[in-house]
This record gives sequence, C-alpha cells and structure tokens, in this order.
Amino acid sequence: MSGAKNCPETTRQKMIGMMYLVLTAMLALNVSSEILNGFTMVDNSLHTTIESTEMRNKSLIESFEYQYKQNPAKVKEWLDKANNVKKLSDDLYDYIQNFKFQIIKIADGKNADPAARVIEARDNLDASEEYAKVKGNGKVLKQKMDVYRNAILQLLEGNPDKQKVYQKVFSTDRMNGTPWQDALFNMMPVSATVTLLSKYQSDIRSSESEMIQFLKSQTDADDYRVNKIEALVVPNSRYIIRGGQYSAQIVLSAVDSTKKPEYFVNGSAVSKGFYQVGCGKTGAFTYSGFIRMAGNDGNVKSYPFKSDYIVEEPSATISNEDLNVVYRGIDNKFSISVPGIAAEKVSVSVDGGSASKVGSGRYIIRPSRDGEIRISVIANIDGKNLPMGGGTYRVKYLPDPKSFMQYTDAGGVPRLTQDGTVSKRMLKSGVSIVANYGPDELIKANFTVTQFTLLTVFGPVPTSGSRLSAKQLNDIDRLEGGEFVIIKNIKAVGPDGKQRSLSPIQVQL
Repeated sequence: MSGAKNCPETTRQKMIGMMYLVLTAMLALNVSSEILNGFTMVDNSLHTTIESTEMRNKSLIESFEYQYKQNPAKVKEWLDKANNVKKLSDDLYDYIQNFKFQIIKIADGKNADPAARVIEARDNLDASEEYAKVKGNGKVLKQKMDVYRNAILQLLEGNPDKQKVYQKVFSTDRMNGTPWQDALFNMMPVSATVTLLSKYQSDIRSSESEMIQFLKSQTDADDYRVNKIEALVVPNSRYIIRGGQYSAQIVLSAVDSTKKPEYFVNGSAVSKGFYQVGCGKTGAFTYSGFIRMAGNDGNVKSYPFKSDYIVEEPSATISNEDLNVVYRGIDNKFSISVPGIAAEKVSVSVDGGSASKVGSGRYIIRPSRDGEIRISVIANIDGKNLPMGGGTYRVKYLPDPKSFMQYTDAGGVPRLTQDGTVSKRMLKSGVSIVANYGPDELIKANFTVTQFTLLTVFGPVPTSGSRLSAKQLNDIDRLEGGEFVIIKNIKAVGPDGKQRSLSPIQVQL
C-alpha cells in the first residue's frame, strides 16, 4: 500500500525561516535599511519557493486527473477532495495576496505595486496596523485561517501526528502571550508584514502539495500488491469428524473478475472451484489439481495446487479455566470446544449440576451435589446430535480464605493488611475485617465475616459482623503508641455456605 510522502523543509526553506527570525529580532532594535533589505531578500526567496511548489501541485493534479480517466469509480471521491483542497488553498492564498496589496496601497498610495513585490515605504509602521486592526481585516484573515486549518485537520482524521503539524503551522493562538493580530500587525514595518504573509502563502502551497499527495495515495490504499498468481485451497475445515463431509473452495490469489477460470481436482472438472467429498474413514488424505485460465496475452496458463485434510474419531476438548476441580457455591468457568465444529453447534450437559453458556465456547458450571459430576459434550453435525465425549470432575468446598484488616490510607486508597503498623485515626475512620484470597487468588469467591474478637491490653471484646463496635473503638482510643491490637476468633461464611475459622490479624499502633 502506498502512503502519502512527507514534505520536509528544504535547506533553502530552513535558511529562509532562520533569516526571518533573525530579522524580526533585529527589528526590535532598529529598522535600518539593511534590515529592510533583508526582509525583501527573504520575501523574494519565498516567492521562488512558492513558484516551485505551484509547478509541483499542477503536475500532481494532472497526474490525479489521469488516474481518474483510467478508473473514475475508484478515483472520483479522492480527486473531488483534492480539488476542494486546491480551491480552499487558492481562496486563502488570493485573499492574503490582496491583503498584502491593500497594506502597500496605504503606504505607497497610487504607486502601490499590484503584485505586492516592490514597496517604496518599506519602513512604514502604521499601514499594517491600520488595514488589519483599525479596518478589521485582520479578524477576517484569522477566521479564514481557522477555516482552512480545520478543513485540513478533518481530512487528516485518524492521523494525530499530521494534525499536530498543521495545527501548529496555521495556528492563530496567542503568540508569547500576545494576541495573534497584535503580534503580526502592531507597529510592524510594511516590509516585515508582507514577508510574514508571504511565508503563510508558502505554507499554504506546501500544505496543498502534501494533502494532494496524501489524497492521491488513498485511491489505492485498500489495494493488495501482488507479484504472482498462484492457486489456493480454502477448506471449511481440515479436521473432519467421521460421518461428516470435507469441503473446500479453490481460488486464485489474484483474480480478474472479467475472466472465468476452469478448476480440476484429481483430473476431474470441479464446478466453480467447489470441491466436496464424503469422509467415511479416519486418517490423512491429500488431493491435487490445477486451475486453468487465459492470460492477458491470450495464452492459457495452468496453476497447480495441492492440499490435505484429516478425518478423526469424535473427540472434545475441555479445560477448566480456574482449577482441575469444581467448587460448590461459585461459577466454575470452562472453555469447551470440539475441533472443526463451530461453537454455536456445540452443547453441554452436566450430570450432578448445571451448565450455562456465557459466550462462544465459554460455560459456567455449577455443581449441585458432593462427590463427582459428569460433563458431556454434544455436537450438531449435518443436523445430527453426536456425542463428542466428556469428563468427570471432583466436587470440593472452597479453600479457606485469608483474613485482612481493610482501611483507607491518607490518599483515599483502600488497603489490606495482616500485620504492620497503623494509626489510631485509620482504625477509627472505618476499618473493617474482610476475607478473601488476596492478590494471588486463583479463583474468585465472596466471603462474609460474621464475627471476630478484638484483643488489647484491656482484654478481649467480641462483636458480630465485620466492623469494629463502639466498645472496641473506645478501647483502641485508650491505647498508647507502640501497643498491639489483635483481631482473633474470625469467622467467615463463603458462597458454599460453609463457616470457616480464619487466622488472626496483628497490628501495632
């Protein structure tokens, strides 16, 4: 796929930009004849660049139009956009050209050069501000620049890097804290203003060139590049269940839709390249053939191909996503599939539990009894429900979780701890006792703490639930720094209904 080429600044353009910056800085010190001559030299160089770019743009449009004649349906959309870019560029370019002339006209009167190249009153500091600010034309120019920039950004939607470039080139934001119009036109010699406006004109032509190149490249952005033609076999599946059928589509990797190839498999013609054969035996099978088609020169060419497929006994693949057992009370996640069979044609049943389909090949298994359950897999093949196998899984209760003290740190982030140090403020601000498998959990299950005992130097204080009671908080408030707080006799109940006794928690104030 071809892409739009960048248009980096040439050495000449970089030199012009450098000279303009230097001359602008010197302007603040003294508007001498040499400085004004420098602006004239930069302006002349900009015009040389503009003329060169305009020639390149003309050639690009002509090439674009030739492509359109060759393939109107493919090129029209992009040529229309390129012509719109050209029109927008011409309109803004011409407006800036007249803008320059009107400023020179104020400065030179009836001697003003219509081409805005020769300036008599180059050092006039009032003309630019009068036309742009007093007469309000600078505001109009800013609006036109914004419209042009936004049009370019819209065409480059999805290309943020390029958008940033044009956002900067045609920015009308404040410059060093100064409004854009003031920075360009307040107390600026006519020669400096004209040179700056010529720089914008050069940017417009360069942007026009790059956008046309970009749009031209989009005409074949979705095309595939090929350097040869070869035959391909596209089977529905190369893995066949005994009793099913093998089918494949035989195609050319590059095709001319105006020509109809002939297909042959094992010496026999195949209609439209569709090959199908019954599969009554297991094992590996191969077949070969060729595609015959006339080339552009009228000569008939043959393109050979060879492929294979496997026929196997019915089988199923079952994997438990959590562990190799199933647990009471939670959703046990399974991925269940049958090789060569679409997921929507596979069903699952459970002896001793239930199975719920939650996605393509994904199931939730929930046991309803202790001991073992049996998972069976069935596939619908050519309208018949065939058993694909299954497996037996042990049913177990969930492993005991760990106990944690949960609190909120100074930054408002929830934290878990089993030991270490905490402050009284943290303990009194909403501590709760929780039970889970911690950050290294292999399975997810929710446990509820039903009771615990707080042990301090003032003795044990039991409570129900998972939060500190008023009596417990009062004892904590009486403790000194460095003393220990122990949470013990922690009881928790999981989704399987089993009550557990958990390990104690010890923290130091």
